[in-house]
Amino acid sequence: MIVVDRLEQLPLPDGRRMVATIGFYDGLHRGHQAILAEVVRRARESGEPAAVVTFEPHPLRVLAPERAPRLLLTDDQKIALFERAGLDLAVFLPFDRPMAAMPAEVFAREVVGGRLRASQVLVGANFRFGRGRAGDVPLLARVGAEYGFTAEALEAVLDAGMPISASRIRRELADGDVTESARLLGRPFALAGTIVHGEGRGGKVVVPTANLAPENEFLPARGVYVTRLVWRGGRREGLTNVGTRPTFGADRITVETHLPGFEGDLYGERAELEFLARLRDERLFPTPADLVAQIRRDLEAFEAWKASQRSPDPARAPVAPGKAPVPRSRAME
Repeated sequence: MIVVDRLEQLPLPDGRRMVATIGFYDGLHRGHQAILAEVVRRARESGEPAAVVTFEPHPLRVLAPERAPRLLLTDDQKIALFERAGLDLAVFLPFDRPMAAMPAEVFAREVVGGRLRASQVLVGANFRFGRGRAGDVPLLARVGAEYGFTAEALEAVLDAGMPISASRIRRELADGDVTESARLLGRPFALAGTIVHGEGRGGKVVVPTANLAPENEFLPARGVYVTRLVWRGGRREGLTNVGTRPTFGADRITVETHLPGFEGDLYGERAELEFLARLRDERLFPTPADLVAQIRRDLEAFEAWKASQRSPDPARAPVAPGKAPVPRSRAME
């Protein structure tokens, strides 16, 4: 897939027209995926490239920073998902004051019809663009009649009678419901970043943890989760604590993952951490010994979760095995 970040890099050298979509696409949830799938389907049918036009940063960062959402995806994650969807071109337009002031008709003429050379434009049901969000699909279609492209709004994908949206997914994650967010996303929510050294707190209580420095703006609610760490050449399920480790008086939010049975050096590795299930809230324990006892229970719950994934009938999933050993390590609260 080709990725460009300046209008000057368009049109592509071969001058072909494109089937395109326009939008910010934070989260790339099931509703977004339906649009991208239709773009790719029509592109393959017509023999043209499939393209997405998006923006960097989020428009509200420029227009109303106090209302700008914390984003679910990093740019690298978004690019990987665009490529996975089958797109041939991703255009990341810099969103600044001049872009915000561009009249909708100018954007349609110069960007969509001119630089992008679209043949078809498919967008979401609530698509708006241009200065003051004055542009809509009928305006795009009128300009398209002159520049040789069609414009169409696709119906929103509904779930429980409501459109799937990034804001809805953020609410689920803020409540710690990573199971529901995964259902809306069509995949587990994942943090991306680098495995770094921790602060070395926790004394002798510790379970060995991989400490992820997340690059995502949005973190799920504090608590303990079943997760899957994916890095170059490896993937492993484990237990992740998102929080401040209050038992040891810490106040900075960290993302620490214990990988039972894993031995190896992950420091410096680029990784993604997928959130699979929530076990409990983060809690303050009276003593380190109470924390150790809770870690044992968390490990039992983790083993029970794994057993439930292997069982063809979750209702018959085996109960958690006996107390799992707790390695010496850093603490998971």
